[in-house]
Amino acid sequence: MQATFTSSNPTRPWNKNKLVGQKAPLKLKEIWGIRIRLQLSHQIRNLALFNLAIDSKLRGCDLISLRVADVALGSAVLSRAIVMQRKTLRPVQFEITEQTRCSLEEWAKKANLQSSHFLFPSRTTSSSHISTRQYARIVKSWIASIGLNPEAYGTHTMRRTKATLIYRRTKNLRAVQLLLGHTKLESTVRYLGIEVDDALEIAEQTEV
Repeated sequence: MQATFTSSNPTRPWNKNKLVGQKAPLKLKEIWGIRIRLQLSHQIRNLALFNLAIDSKLRGCDLISLRVADVALGSAVLSRAIVMQRKTLRPVQFEITEQTRCSLEEWAKKANLQSSHFLFPSRTTSSSHISTRQYARIVKSWIASIGLNPEAYGTHTMRRTKATLIYRRTKNLRAVQLLLGHTKLESTVRYLGIEVDDALEIAEQTEV
């Protein structure tokens, strides 16, 4: 039942004029739309952040707290990395594609980053690395740059995007579970919204 509000109960619903629920993943053309805009505008840090967010599938809090040593050996960025998740205290591995490695190496060189440095240091003195709030603002700016509604997307968009693309191509739910670092397969199903999406896909292909 939908709640109603009268003049005697003027409380404003918390979700008024807001889009709630799972944040949508990006489609392949949208990934490239953002990536090309970042390249053309020479946003070296944000390109590295965007590429790594897609590849790593990490939660925002884990992504922004990465140090150079987590993804690189000396000046060379690794093709695979492993980090400890803050939420679950379990390690998770992820791949770093060639284009991501190139963007990270370019950013590390430009920012003169050393192994012990945070990969995405804050530009203010109040924090050692960018904050989750700042990361969220950056994500929304990426979404807006390609003409999408920023309210429908968020930092979990970046975590869900590649995982969703992998599932759609392979239907290998166990692989996606491992890549996301989920302890239960049911968590992966809920996180990706697979049952609903698959049901809709079947319905769309069924003529009556």
